[in-house]
Amino acid sequence: MTAVSRRQILLGSGALISACMIPGTNFIRDAISEEFTKPDYMIRMGTNENPWGPSRVALRAIVDSIKDSSLYGGNRRRLAALIGQANDIPVDHLSIGTGSGEILRTAGLLVAMEEGSVVCADPTYHDLIRYAERAGSEIIRVPVNPNTLATDLDGMYKAIRSDTKCVYLVNPNNPIPSIIEKDALRNFVLEVSKDRMVFIDEAYFEFVENSDYASMLDLIRDGHDNIVVSRTASKIHALAGLRVGFGFAHPDLTARINAAKTGAINVIGVNAAIASYQDREFQDFTIRKNRESLDIVEGMFDELGHRYIKSHANFTFVYTGRDIREVNKIFRAENCMVGRPFLPLSDWMRVSMAKPKEMRYFAQVYRKLLG
Repeated sequence: MTAVSRRQILLGSGALISACMIPGTNFIRDAISEEFTKPDYMIRMGTNENPWGPSRVALRAIVDSIKDSSLYGGNRRRLAALIGQANDIPVDHLSIGTGSGEILRTAGLLVAMEEGSVVCADPTYHDLIRYAERAGSEIIRVPVNPNTLATDLDGMYKAIRSDTKCVYLVNPNNPIPSIIEKDALRNFVLEVSKDRMVFIDEAYFEFVENSDYASMLDLIRDGHDNIVVSRTASKIHALAGLRVGFGFAHPDLTARINAAKTGAINVIGVNAAIASYQDREFQDFTIRKNRESLDIVEGMFDELGHRYIKSHANFTFVYTGRDIREVNKIFRAENCMVGRPFLPLSDWMRVSMAKPKEMRYFAQVYRKLLG
């Protein structure tokens, strides 16, 4: 290898600086800007999935489990013990569902069986609400704050009626990736749960990097009843297609949920979850890459001066000023599948984080279409 002298390095550096000073050129900008060609596949940015797929150890567990496909449930007890230990909570406080959706729907069914109403933010995630409504419950929807789109706890408290059997909260919320301040939420849950179930959906809690956030799982550890916290393997663990989720509650309420569930978790999902929940490296990787993708998109929104909600999850929410159904069509034409309409915010777009390179392409398309 030919040696390079210090003088040559300095001369090269001088040439670089000189190039940057030539009128009409920006060497550094040109070096880092990149034109991305349209991919030959649809980039999925509409359903809050993990773009990296399951971890390598989870994939090995999936392959190894195929031979056990004739078995019911598999290592269900091992999974329960692992999740209980990881969350410092006894297994009699734990329900395992076919995704957290089963826990949500079962809670909705229990409320409807008691002929009770449900209070929730609007918009928010729909599973518990939709199931309870179809089973006969009245849904009392409380609009989010019109300026910040934050969950309105005071409004929800005022909306509670004597027949309200459940107050449903999603934290971080979905489709709005906002969080509820931990002390305000804790006080709200403790007060409201005295007379009814409070259900807190924490599907995206692993992505939160804000000291104002806290899980409500500690209230269940402390023995409070009428509180349910749900979590899922679908998001950070990338097991959405295998349907594994969890509910945490007082043993009496857990027993009611388990008695009303109708799903049957599969052996492949169980073993994949066991492997993935022990793979801290993959979880950290997902969080790091998710932040990288968010920085690309939110940085662009800041540069353009567009209104958006700072994300505490694996998706963002941006105001487009246009009917989102039309926005979806023009982005699909560029092979970008973004989120569906979320009423009543029909002119806001939810964008799930894909891989950083894919988000750079999205940013390029966004600038062209909406910038």
